Parts: sequence; structure tokens; C-alpha cells
Amino acid sequence: MAVGSGELAKLWPVKGFQLATGCAGIKVAGRRDLVIMALAEGAEIATVFTRNAFCAAPVQLAKKHLADTCRKSNGIRYLLTNTGNANAGTGEQGLKDALQTCASLAAIGAVDVEQVMPFSTGVIGEPLPIEPILAALPTTFTALDENGWAAAAEGILTTDTRAKGASRQIDINGETVTVTGIAKGAGMIRPDMATMLGYVATDARCARHDLQAILNAAVNKSFNRITIDGDTSTNDSLVLVATGQSPAVLDDGADRARLVEAVEQVCIELAQAIVRDGEGATKFVTVAVAGGASVAECLQVAYTVADSPLVKTALFASDPNWGRILAAIGRAGVDSLNVDDVKVWLDDVLIAERGGRAASYTEQAGQQVMNQEELSIRIDLARGDVSETVWTTDLSYDYIRINAEYRT
Repeated sequence: MAVGSGELAKLWPVKGFQLATGCAGIKVAGRRDLVIMALAEGAEIATVFTRNAFCAAPVQLAKKHLADTCRKSNGIRYLLTNTGNANAGTGEQGLKDALQTCASLAAIGAVDVEQVMPFSTGVIGEPLPIEPILAALPTTFTALDENGWAAAAEGILTTDTRAKGASRQIDINGETVTVTGIAKGAGMIRPDMATMLGYVATDARCARHDLQAILNAAVNKSFNRITIDGDTSTNDSLVLVATGQSPAVLDDGADRARLVEAVEQVCIELAQAIVRDGEGATKFVTVAVAGGASVAECLQVAYTVADSPLVKTALFASDPNWGRILAAIGRAGVDSLNVDDVKVWLDDVLIAERGGRAASYTEQAGQQVMNQEELSIRIDLARGDVSETVWTTDLSYDYIRINAEYRT
């Protein structure tokens, strides 16, 4: 169950970035569950990782390898992703297993082991099945291709029902610059950084410190503004690669701004695609909070509403039970909130003002909005000029079923 058509967009190849997808049979025989991504020599990379204290072995090792390559100035050359097993909560053995997969790919690609970054997603707490991964690497490696984006988008999925990708091309002084990305995620989504797994690449030339700034800004407008169930995974990782293979030369003004916008658009589209494919989702809901005194307070209210089980179940039932929204706003912890000043809308239907039901509101009008597959909850706190937006889903029977049966 998901919201919208789910048709995978046209994904433009990125010069200097190749992808290959293989079958290791980690959880399901014959399933694409192994993805290799190859970066051109000299490519720059920026990353954001989970803040979960129990971060997975591949996250720990990816961080170490990135630091090692920065120190040695030899650069990351390969990204290795497996699905079906998170290699999280696996202790010292998990680190050894992750390192072994990196070493095997490094030998095939004739690079140093620290030039490989590992990523895993799937069941937490189970040992990584090393042998099938190692066996599948050589054949998978031979399939590396700049046109491998669509297959890779399928290969990184777990409980997702559809592949997620986005792509933009911009013109810089007569030269084309491409930004393309894929992501996976459908549950354990309220990132404390980014998404479950996401990979975005551009052929633009960009220094590492600038690339990291671009990624951080994009994350805070996209992946850090989504929630499905309020959980943060042990494996969340997002990568932005700049291969520098486009001949376009970006200035520090308008050209850079256009690249920033393209990266943000790709990240927002991917983040929204994750919400649309939320486990058991039947609604795509925008929670927009305006009139806040700070970003923190706007997000505090938005996430309290978006993560409320009572609000989410009302959304699933298409029930305009607006009292649940008011209750969530009231418990969000905003200091000295004057409820008489707060206004709440479903789309453009005013449902609450002056501390209660709006005089103009009718149940019929609210019901019409709630019957929609996509809708918005708009809140004006009337405390300042700050606004923030969060995207979320409803909470359905299928969410419970999917997660109850996840290991069976």
C-alpha cells in the first residue's frame, strides 16, 4: 500500500559514477540485494549518518574509512550496499564482517581497503552472511555502468513497495550538470539526520567542504522533515558525491545557487517518496506550522502532530476528528502558548480558532478534505514569523502487520 502512482522518474546518468546490482540471496533467493557504486578518481564525497547510539557496524566503518581517506588524500572509490541484513547490534564480529566485504571489493577494484565504504539495511541483531556476499561481488562488479541507477534503486529496497529516484539537469554556461539520486526507506522513519539509505551524485566540480555544506542544507529541507513512525534507524546514511566530470565551471554566485537548488529538489523528492511509500500508508500528509517564534518550536509542534498515534489513526479512518489535532498542539510543550490565537486548517478549511471550533466549520467540509489521498494540516501559532513543514503518513492496520511479520 502506498500513495501516488510510484512510477520511477527518468534517472539521468552521472559522468564518473557507475552502479551495478547483483544477487547474493541474503534473505530471499534470487533477489537483487547487493549494489556496488564506483566513483571516478578524484571525486569528492559528503555524508550524513544516523545519530542513533547503537549505530551499525557499516556506519562505524564508513566513518572510519572516510576519515582515513581524508588523511591519506586517496579518496573513496567504491560504495558497497547489502540489503536483507543490517549488520547492526552485532558487536566486534559485525565490524570484522563489514571490513571483510570492503577488503574483498577493494581487491577486485585494485584500491586500498579504506577506499570502500560499506552500507547495510535489513534485520537488526543477526550476523551478516559473509559467504554469499563475497561470492556475488566479482560478477556484480563486472556489471558496473553509468546507466545502472534504476536497477540499483530496486536493489537497495527492503520493506519498500517501490523504487525511489529523482533527477535534475541544469545548464551552466552552455554545459549540462546532472544531479541524480536514489533512496530507500518505508519504516523506522523519523531520521535524526537523513533517510534510511540515500545516494545522490552530481558531475559538478565541488570542493569537499562546500559539498558538505550543500548536503547539510539539503538534508534540513528534506530528509530531516519527514516522519512515518517516529523511529530513527541504526543504519541511516546519506551520501552526496561530486565526480567533477562535467566541463562546467561554477562561480560562487548564481551557478552555485542553481546547483544547491537542484540538490535540494532531488532530496525533497526522494524524502517525499519515502513518506508516500511508508509502511501501510494510505495518506500523504503535509503538516505546515507558521507563526512560530523559532524553528525549534515550529518543528516541535509539527512533529507532535505528525507522530501522534491518535491523529494518524484518524487520518487512516478519514475521520475529521480535529480535537485530536488540538490536543497534540497543546501537548507539544510550547512555552506560554496562547490557544486563543492559534488557528488550524485542513487544506483551506478553517477548523479551529479562538480556542475551539471555527464558527464557519462544517463536518461536511472537513470530511471532504479527509477523504483525499493527499491533504495538509496547517497551523498558525501567531507567535512570530518562522514557519516549518513536515511530511508524514497515516497509521494503518498494514503498518502493524508488516512490522509484526518482519522477521517471519
